[in-house]
Amino acid sequence: MTVEAVTNGRDEAETQCCGTCKGQSRPVSRKTVLLMVKPHLLEQAMTGTYSFCAARECPVVYFEEQGSHSFTIDDLRVRVGVKESADPIPSCYCFGFDESHLRDEISATGEATIPARISSLIREGLCACESRNPSGMCCLGEVNKTANRLRDSSQS
Repeated sequence: MTVEAVTNGRDEAETQCCGTCKGQSRPVSRKTVLLMVKPHLLEQAMTGTYSFCAARECPVVYFEEQGSHSFTIDDLRVRVGVKESADPIPSCYCFGFDESHLRDEISATGEATIPARISSLIREGLCACESRNPSGMCCLGEVNKTANRLRDSSQS
C-alpha cells in the first residue's frame, strides 16, 4: 500500500456512513478539515478522525467517526462543488476553474480543454488538492465528470 493510499492510518477503501444522510463517505485528513473550517471552529477540529460526505443533498461535509463533531457547508470557508447547485460551482480548487468555465468553453467550441490543462499542471507537480479541495482528493476526476455531463447535455 502506498503512502498516498492511507489517510490517518486508514485504508482509502474504508468508508463510514454519514450520521445525517446515512450515505457512505471517504476518509479525509484532519489537515484538510482544518484548512477548510472557519477560524472559530478550528479548536473543534483539532482532534479526531474525519470522513467527507459527498452526498449532494446532505448539509454535512465532514463528520468525526466517533460522532462527536460534524461540520456543515455553513462551517466551511469555501463552497463545496459537489454540494452546490447554483453558480459558481467550484470544479478545480487548485487552479480556480468552476462549472461556468467548462460550460462557456463547451458552448463556444463544443469541447473542453480545461481538463487537459489541469492534467498538464498536475504532471508538473503544481496541484495542492489535499490543501485546497474540501474532499482532500484530486479535482481532475470531478472536472472530467462535469465536462462530460455538460458536453452530453449540450449535444441533446
